[in-house]
Amino acid sequence: MTIPNDSRSARSLPAWRLAEFSLAESAHQDGSALPSGRMSRHTFRIAAVAIAIGFLIIALTTAQASGQQSTIPRTLDAKGAITYFIADGSGQTGYRSPDRELALWALQAWQRIAAKNLRFEAATESSALVRLYWAEPNDGQYGEMRPLIVGGRRGAAVFIRPEVDSWGQDIARRARGDILLRDSIIYLTCLHELGHALGLSHTRDFRDIMYYFGYGGDVVEYFGRYRAQLRSRNDLATVSGLSDGDVSRIRALYSPE
Repeated sequence: MTIPNDSRSARSLPAWRLAEFSLAESAHQDGSALPSGRMSRHTFRIAAVAIAIGFLIIALTTAQASGQQSTIPRTLDAKGAITYFIADGSGQTGYRSPDRELALWALQAWQRIAAKNLRFEAATESSALVRLYWAEPNDGQYGEMRPLIVGGRRGAAVFIRPEVDSWGQDIARRARGDILLRDSIIYLTCLHELGHALGLSHTRDFRDIMYYFGYGGDVVEYFGRYRAQLRSRNDLATVSGLSDGDVSRIRALYSPE
């Protein structure tokens, strides 16, 4: 529902206007504004609190918009098998039928390096804890993860965007001319978003699969160094793309009790 622009509801106001709105309302209700234009001590305190709240809202909004993942681990229940579902992306822009294999290899890579502390098992969409879907392009975004609750248990929906042209001009030009680079990017994106599904947050280390591009770094170099390790598509199933840091963090999250 859209709130009209001229509404005086606090919901329709940006954070800095919310502080001003709160101040005006407080002064009006309190009746403590002085005719001379000066504030009473009580009104001044109200103003200070209102402004502080406004800045707090700005800070929280900025943090939310930054794209950072929560630093609190959100692990899945791994006492038994973690069920998964990989959708058929037929009809989605940029999707190719072998892409489902790339997603499966990403799951297997996490299972392989977790030292037998993770086990994945295919399931129907409605019962799977981890669900991977193929999505349409969205402003240069490679993929995303959204938390789910499945039968009272933590789960995750992962969305991968396979359309090359949406990745940015430089990387798209290279990927169009090199199918192994294109497949590498999709595989690594699956690996990254599945890492979030398992509870891993972003890192600042350019070597990690959980590295966040918001910290800078050369995107072409990031994907290109992995592509350089491949001779054929089958190598994607064995060259994990995971750093020592990725390995240690996933093992710490899913260590035996």
